Amino acid sequence: MASQLFSPMQGTVLLLDVQIGDDVAQGQRVAILESMKMEHEISTSISGTIEKLFVEVGETVLEGQEILSLVPKEISQAGNEAESEIDLDHIRDDLAEVKERHDIGLDHRRPEAVAKRRRREQRTARENIADLLNIDSYLEYGPLVVAPQRKRRTVEDLILNTPADGMIAGIGEVNAGIFSEEKAQCVVMSYDYTVLAGTQGGQNHRKKDRLFEIAKRWKLPVIFFTEGGGGRPGDTDGMQVAGLDCLAFGLWADLSGIVPLVGINSGYCFAGNAAILGCCDVIIATENSNIGMGGPAMIEGGGLGVYQPSDIGPIDVQTQNGVVDILVKDEEEAVAVAKRYLGYFQGSIPDWECEDQRKLRHLVPENRVRAYEVREIIDILFDSDSVLEIRKDFGLGIITSLARIEGIPVGVIANNPSHLGGAIDSDAADKASRFMQLCDAFGLPIISLCDTPGFMVGPEAEKTGLVRHVSRMFVTARSVTSPTCTIVLRKAYGLGAQAMASGGFKFPLFTVAWPTGEFGGMGLEGAVKLGYRKELEAIEDPEEREAAYQALVDRMYEVGKGLSMADHFEIDDVIDPSDSRRWIVRGLKAARIEKSTKWGNRPMIDTW
Repeated sequence: MASQLFSPMQGTVLLLDVQIGDDVAQGQRVAILESMKMEHEISTSISGTIEKLFVEVGETVLEGQEILSLVPKEISQAGNEAESEIDLDHIRDDLAEVKERHDIGLDHRRPEAVAKRRRREQRTARENIADLLNIDSYLEYGPLVVAPQRKRRTVEDLILNTPADGMIAGIGEVNAGIFSEEKAQCVVMSYDYTVLAGTQGGQNHRKKDRLFEIAKRWKLPVIFFTEGGGGRPGDTDGMQVAGLDCLAFGLWADLSGIVPLVGINSGYCFAGNAAILGCCDVIIATENSNIGMGGPAMIEGGGLGVYQPSDIGPIDVQTQNGVVDILVKDEEEAVAVAKRYLGYFQGSIPDWECEDQRKLRHLVPENRVRAYEVREIIDILFDSDSVLEIRKDFGLGIITSLARIEGIPVGVIANNPSHLGGAIDSDAADKASRFMQLCDAFGLPIISLCDTPGFMVGPEAEKTGLVRHVSRMFVTARSVTSPTCTIVLRKAYGLGAQAMASGGFKFPLFTVAWPTGEFGGMGLEGAVKLGYRKELEAIEDPEEREAAYQALVDRMYEVGKGLSMADHFEIDDVIDPSDSRRWIVRGLKAARIEKSTKWGNRPMIDTW
């Protein structure tokens, strides 16, 4: 009995592979139909001999219309099986073309460009990314785009000389061996200085838009290598006059406070590239960096003179003025520091060590006016090799560092008694305020180590806008949602001490002092001179006056000792310095600090 084959769809017969009397195997193609511009193979579900054909080539058939009938019959499939074997290693022409296009932009196909980097003792953009990421995890976006200059150059020239339009970007894993795959996910982007001097072309702006939106939606940190000359005037293929409707800078700024933004620079970084860098939470720069909002062409065009790129924003200037947060030797060190920095925001680690905490008992001199190195205290108090100082060469009166304690990431703010006796000036206040924002944005607790005579005073200090700058510490501290802990190492005087304690000693999770702690509404010496001026002026003998003055200072010191503050409950306790870690760890557990940090606690992080 004959069996029918029906059309599975409406379409036009393009091809009939069989004639009446042909033997067909099960699954063998017998016709091709075209439907909605797509070709569909029609195969038999049984084997047999073709009895009738009901359609012709070119005929339009309806769904369910009979195409042919066949008489069932056992037909060997050996020949069809042989025809269906596929060589899995075979590269078709279309795939070969794609592979070639990808390969053209890689370093091994661009030896002259690589050689130029070597002459400058720099790595290529792809080498930096390979060092930063688990490269097997890397997905690159837009590697096949070229500079939008088709009106002035051939496509072949653009493919060879403007690969990826000078912007290499994608997602991958950073610190995957330390943190889980989920926590290790990161967006990485790099201008490619070997392509049109790392300038910002139309396609690489669109690539930034794409990756910035991905970072925001999926809460991925971004590490950005920013070397380059800024905006590119030579693109021809856009429909624009000035390009000021570009989305990239606004989308980039949107990420501030939502995900960690890490900027790395080596070499020249001017104009738009510098604006990208300036929005970053942290700027890591190599010794050969020059960073400026305008490059030589822009300066000359403004009638401001002719300068070499190396004259603009050299690294010694940009570290001392606070633009650069961390100075490194070269790109290799920059990548290592970037990975370490990002790790603080990826969560806690299980393995840690620390030094013998009894050393802390001996680091603050018994002589209350003797300077000491507070960095030594920080290194011993927190986990070994866990401290990363930020903005070391700016705002010298306050030290800001990221660190860990029992593996938990924290931020550390400490007065520096080796600079102005620990007094807080405008730069130090700005530095501390911005660091508090950084920690709060990504859920890091803040540990404050206080040793300050207060805010800096005097006519010269006021010329810096001191009133406004130091007040930032108060308003910033009161906006912080992360827990804060204050340990008074020695001096805690006046408004400066309150600023180091989130606005007052009762605001932190705890405020404790070491035995060397001393307190007052203002410095003891100043308080005596101000409060006992008449009495002291009445003493005619200079030696007797000095003795009386010292006796008053000593008496006020006794009144303002930590023990006196504690028995009046103005602080929570006076502790053995070696017990400081226990106070911090137990306090953070009480505050329910999670193993993983929480991001997005602020609308943005001030760039300054």
